[in-house]
Amino acid sequence: MKFEIAYDKYTRLRVRCREYLLSPEQACGLESAVSALDCVTLCKVNYKTGSILVEYTKGGRSKIVDYLKNLKVCDIKEKEVSPIVRADQKFYKSLEKAVAVKFLMRFVPAPIRYAMTIYKGAKYVLKGLDSLLQCNMNVSVLDATSIGISLVQRNFKSASSVMFLLQISELLEDYTRERTKLALSEQLALNIDYVWLSDNGTEIKVPFSEVQVGDKVVVRAGNVIPFDGTVCDSEAMVNQATMTGESQPVHKKDGDSVFAGTTVEMGEITVCVRSLSDGSRLQKIIGLIDESENLKAGIQSRAEHLADAIVPYSFPAFFLALALTGSLRRALCVLMVDFSCAIKLSTPVSVISAMREAAETGALVKGGKYLEILSEADAIVFDKTGTLTNANPEVTDVIAFNGFERDYVLRTAACLEEHFPHSVAAAVVNKAREEGLLHEEEHAKVEYLVAHGIATDYNGKRAIIGSGHFVFEDENVPLSDEQKQLIEERADGNSAIFLAIGGVLAGMLLIDDPVRDNAKTIIHDLRKLGIGHICMLTGDSEAAAKRVSESLGLDMHRSQVLPEDKSSFVKELQEQGHKVIMVGDGVNDTPALAAADVSVAMCGGSDIAREVADISLCEDDIANLVTLRKLSMELMKRISGNYHFIVGFNAGLIVSGVAGIISPATSALLHNTSTMLISAKSMTKLIKK
Repeated sequence: MKFEIAYDKYTRLRVRCREYLLSPEQACGLESAVSALDCVTLCKVNYKTGSILVEYTKGGRSKIVDYLKNLKVCDIKEKEVSPIVRADQKFYKSLEKAVAVKFLMRFVPAPIRYAMTIYKGAKYVLKGLDSLLQCNMNVSVLDATSIGISLVQRNFKSASSVMFLLQISELLEDYTRERTKLALSEQLALNIDYVWLSDNGTEIKVPFSEVQVGDKVVVRAGNVIPFDGTVCDSEAMVNQATMTGESQPVHKKDGDSVFAGTTVEMGEITVCVRSLSDGSRLQKIIGLIDESENLKAGIQSRAEHLADAIVPYSFPAFFLALALTGSLRRALCVLMVDFSCAIKLSTPVSVISAMREAAETGALVKGGKYLEILSEADAIVFDKTGTLTNANPEVTDVIAFNGFERDYVLRTAACLEEHFPHSVAAAVVNKAREEGLLHEEEHAKVEYLVAHGIATDYNGKRAIIGSGHFVFEDENVPLSDEQKQLIEERADGNSAIFLAIGGVLAGMLLIDDPVRDNAKTIIHDLRKLGIGHICMLTGDSEAAAKRVSESLGLDMHRSQVLPEDKSSFVKELQEQGHKVIMVGDGVNDTPALAAADVSVAMCGGSDIAREVADISLCEDDIANLVTLRKLSMELMKRISGNYHFIVGFNAGLIVSGVAGIISPATSALLHNTSTMLISAKSMTKLIKK
């Protein structure tokens, strides 16, 4: 491939191959092929200009250049273009068509040109009349009045110019909204790696992609249902809020239909797969994006309401200007400029762009109002395990009791824990795997008891694993003074889980759950950003909780709390006048997540926690909380700043028009141009790197 280097500096290279006319499909294929090179971090190909932008790691330049030199255009594998590219194509074609028609109208005989202008103008006038009949004093009425007066005056050129500008403005508005939504939807795409299949009473872990229609998938509490299907065994309470909007879980039993994207809140079911299509999940995401405008930030809604309230005053202002100047031409400038158009475009674009930026930095935000609340919150409550502490805890010791063997304790614990998505469970499973302790499914159905542990029938005996509270108090497993002393000595601030079989204590597993390396810095940064009350809640022991709290300098902590205790604590803070952020990852965190003013679910947390949360982190890094706080504060500044600029600038246009400094057509041009520019600015990143 022949090309010329247009830019070559540091680790950024731009080349142009203008002599080649790349199709959109070829451009996508080339972009994918270059991105696959191990030294490339980013590749963007513009099919219209033949421009190829490549960002690469140090030392990768020669490899990229050689690859492009040896590449033949005919060898480029075409790839289906993304919805964003299709949206770009549609906009450019529509824009080119509009400009071409406007240009060619110059060569049309005047009588025909005037007739066409009247015909097009009639559509705007009728739209304005329809709004009036519905008692809506909106922008359509202003447009209809200004175009109608121009036509009555036989000022066809001015009417045509105004309609052209309105057409371009509508194209830009539709394109801006569509593109930002599509970009966000790409960021929000979710995947399921594997599922558990039920096969003749046993469970088999298989990749998501290998599931077939008719397969039976086991879904437990806290997990998302991956496919549309029918319940064929057991029963459960299913949270269907994403599909139906119902806040309360729905009871599902044999024969009932369940849908992909909903979450098992309590119980366990086996689902016979009815459809492999991920359409429902995609629709859920798109629906979330579309709904985002209904989840407007309060400041956005207030600005739009005030903009609408200004419109009715345009007509008294028009007649006042007419009375003062005696010039219909000058007075028309009042009607050529409206305030709501720019506000109603720039504000949702600002919100959606902020949501997209959040997604790019690793956070899924379900609505603009959550960003506003995040900017105003003054208290934050953290779960401990998997949130403030490392997402990858390790088993440091396994202690056997009552004649049980250590390896047996670890193997059995892993067998029970592997069915549940929790960092501690993963630590147990990983420890058994590292030591080569393989296990077979020797237990019956596993029951997950929220905030307590796991229970099942293991080789004919009741087996339980979980917290000391669950094992010794709820299940009344006997504990001798000698064993109690040993547990206290060996735990030493670490987390501990206990395994009991047949009512006898079998063993204890000690979990080293170190604080995240950056946790202290994050706490400090959050305080600097105005969050003055920082707390931690955990079901862990007081010793483990105190160790974490003191090391991070938290304002307070509570240990050995149940899910309802976490929710009650959040409500206590709210009653004290705080706006509360709750950050968690487990099923036991969901009541508190639901109660908080705005909630954040950690990456790798349970499906139901991510479902309930207003914001879900896509990366295992609580530093994203600081980024989100900054992003939300900058978004509120942008919406407010846009509003003040729009009001000031458009007021200036009206004054200039009435004073005769600019014509009605010029005022319309400047108004629409400013709308485009402010919308374009609203799409830029809020946080500069």
